[in-house]
Amino acid sequence: MAQTSTVLHFSGHQYLRHRLILSIISGKPVRIDKIRPDDKNPGLRDYEVSLLRLLERVTNGTIIEISVTGTAVLLKPGVIAGGSVVHECPLSRSVGYFLEPVVMLAPFAKKPLHLTLRGITTDDHDLSVDIIRTVTLPHLQLFGVSDGLELRIKKRGSAPLGGGEVQFLCPVIKQVKTLNFVDPGKIKRIRGISHAVRVNPQFSNRMIEAARSVLNRYIPDIYLYSDVYKGEESGKSPGYALTLLAESTTGAMHCAEAISQPGAPPEDIALLAARSLLAEIKKGGTVDRQHQSLVLMMMVLGSEDVGRCRMGEPTARTIQLLRDVKECFGTAFKIVPAEPTEPDSLDLIFSCYGIGYVNANRSLA
Repeated sequence: MAQTSTVLHFSGHQYLRHRLILSIISGKPVRIDKIRPDDKNPGLRDYEVSLLRLLERVTNGTIIEISVTGTAVLLKPGVIAGGSVVHECPLSRSVGYFLEPVVMLAPFAKKPLHLTLRGITTDDHDLSVDIIRTVTLPHLQLFGVSDGLELRIKKRGSAPLGGGEVQFLCPVIKQVKTLNFVDPGKIKRIRGISHAVRVNPQFSNRMIEAARSVLNRYIPDIYLYSDVYKGEESGKSPGYALTLLAESTTGAMHCAEAISQPGAPPEDIALLAARSLLAEIKKGGTVDRQHQSLVLMMMVLGSEDVGRCRMGEPTARTIQLLRDVKECFGTAFKIVPAEPTEPDSLDLIFSCYGIGYVNANRSLA
């Protein structure tokens, strides 16, 4: 009974992913209860159970106990093992839901991770595989995870039937570099990927034309790539999407995407994506909103030095992560306005002292 004090205790089904990750990285057991207790269908959903299964496979010796009703879960973390893992994702969430937490764990594994995920590659809840490939992985490179880091999209899979497949390769590192990224720079180029599967291939070009009509007013260096998948590689359901990313002179990235809706023409999807990108750029900072939690998590694990990063307003998820990190590692962030003289600027500078996390799992060979 002496160990009960070290168990992290959280309640609610939100933010389940980053709480499990904090537990595995810190090595502290976590208990999460009150998971949808008043719902018509209480307890964990199929995708949450699937995520627990995936974490069990990626690690070695992790013990997961789920209560009879499914409203509470206890995770006792093991060693992050890595190696070759194949996982079938349920069709209720896209593979982005599963990749996001794994991206945070993989650099601290014992062996390089080679993960194959099958399921829906793009949906409107989670990051699509395109964003993870073009934006999330470059964010990891800021922390020194680079050689051999890649995401291959073998097959696309649109909702509802999926059929996509992606491979994620990640090297192991000894320690994370300290980040000092406070200059957002000016946007110098916009890149994009439009894909259309099991629909008229012309849809892809129509999206590119429409997105250009908005973005050309701002910057001439725009390259939108039409990604074509045919036959077996295009999955089981029709769908199309446009992913856009803007890169600044200092390497800051902002991304946005829009996904086909039933009955909506491709032009509307493209305009939505282009406007979302401009809104994202307007929010400022050097890290886009969907990647705040990844960057802050890596800053906490950095070497024993002060890491600094400039960001726009934190999202609700980011705020909760900061609270959970304080509970788990005892690290608090210092948050100050980036431009104290300009009242209109909402940018903030986040700084923290890294805990000097060293990957003890890594095989020394």
